Amino acid sequence: MTRSQVQLRGFVVIDRMQPQFAATVAASSEGYFPVEGESACWVEVCPGIAVNRLLDAGLKACDVKPGAMIMERSYGTLEVHGPDQGQVREAGDRILGEAGLTAADGLAPSILTSEVIHKIEPHHAMLINRSRSGMLVLGGDTLYTLEVNPAVWVLIAANEAEKAAPVRLIGLDNNGAVGRLRLAGTDAAIEEAVKAVHRALEEAIGRPNEAGQGGATCS
Repeated sequence: MTRSQVQLRGFVVIDRMQPQFAATVAASSEGYFPVEGESACWVEVCPGIAVNRLLDAGLKACDVKPGAMIMERSYGTLEVHGPDQGQVREAGDRILGEAGLTAADGLAPSILTSEVIHKIEPHHAMLINRSRSGMLVLGGDTLYTLEVNPAVWVLIAANEAEKAAPVRLIGLDNNGAVGRLRLAGTDAAIEEAVKAVHRALEEAIGRPNEAGQGGATCS
């Protein structure tokens, strides 16, 4: 596989992982567990198997730990993290360099769904809790759901939401064709969190996302 064959879908740097975000990511991690306060770099590429070579480049060059190396049917995702933000950012640069790409070569985020549900019904809350990946949602909470493409962009959305407001992180899925986020809290907290989510995604750099319904495919 040559460098030109690697397609960047998304490149995300988390400057400082928030407590719930770090714990939720660690709960499903198959690598080294991240902790609150560390920085992280996530990269999503196509074809998925390219993550092996790219992760190798980042680990050999910098003092970071691997938290994820996931290969889906079409896409691959990798993560490195550590307490030194400079080392994490340098690892990200080395990964991009190995692929012959820049962060701007990735797809800009496309929001597919962004919805607020006020005073969620208790039975609905229990159904969500059966498959949650984070905190509990309770009857009467306000629930926020986000679906974004490429999937990796949901990570910056989740972390920035937790920075901005005292919300509970209920669900975080960042693999596959789309990323999904669920947050719960008061009306006021969710309102602030939603503003932070949209601000983070609007500020993200990348090429135009043509698909809006699943993003670009690997050619």
